[in-house]
Amino acid sequence: MSGSIYPDNKPLFLQIKEKIEDQIVNDQLLEGEQIPSTTQLSSFYKINHITVLKGINLLVESGLIFKKRGVGMFVAEGAKEQLLRTRKNAFADDYVMPMVQEADKLGLSTEDLFEIITQVKERDAHES
Repeated sequence: MSGSIYPDNKPLFLQIKEKIEDQIVNDQLLEGEQIPSTTQLSSFYKINHITVLKGINLLVESGLIFKKRGVGMFVAEGAKEQLLRTRKNAFADDYVMPMVQEADKLGLSTEDLFEIITQVKERDAHES
């Protein structure tokens, strides 16, 4: 795991959960692969292991990871698909809906929106 978790305003246990989810989505942690232990994570991020455990337990409760007693924790089968589905739904609610509502206020058509999105994606591709 790389990158600091502290700049975010979210509780640390949620940041740990989201970091691991990101690693699953980005294929840094594959299905069936062991994730770092709570001890490793707490040492790496220099935070209390109870905080790490709280984030890990959320992943276990959601079925994204599973524990093998005495062995460790592993990414569950279908975890990436589940995360992608959840994130796509959240994307629609959190970003697309407000954008469409603002576009309606501005009198923009669907075609106008597609054109704006295309321009932004092209500009982003050239800057990357």
